[in-house]
Amino acid sequence: MELTLSTPALLFSTVSLLMIAFTNRFLAIANLIRDLHKQFQKNPDGVVVAQIKNLHMRLRLIRTIQGLAVLSLLLSAICMLVLLQEHMLTARALFIGALVLQISALALSFLEISVSIKALQIELHDMEETLERRSFEFFNILAKSEAPSSSNKNNPTSTDKE
Repeated sequence: MELTLSTPALLFSTVSLLMIAFTNRFLAIANLIRDLHKQFQKNPDGVVVAQIKNLHMRLRLIRTIQGLAVLSLLLSAICMLVLLQEHMLTARALFIGALVLQISALALSFLEISVSIKALQIELHDMEETLERRSFEFFNILAKSEAPSSSNKNNPTSTDKE
């Protein structure tokens, strides 16, 4: 594969989009934490604390994602400088490093999305208690989607007796 000056430049647009998206997520989560903190000050609640902990973990993940993306961009820029000096072996190593950092940032973004699902589970926990956990596994991929039929509406475990 030939490594040209335009090859590492391809990462610039990807990193820019990643940075914009995660900066917006970071700001939204920070505002949500502020709102939850105000709510906690008015009415201390364990659910609010759990939500804040979850959101704080997401902020740390986003900070790491952004750091990896910036390092990827930096390595890409250095790679372009090295290419101009025609040091192909060093340029390849720098480009591979930039790609690895970007792949790591994308993998962490998937993890952050998974953690955000946990935040929704915490938020909807009271609905599960109200519905006595009957057919309310919104975010549990492994759970069967079984809507209570009219025959077993009052007895969610009627299939166990058959």
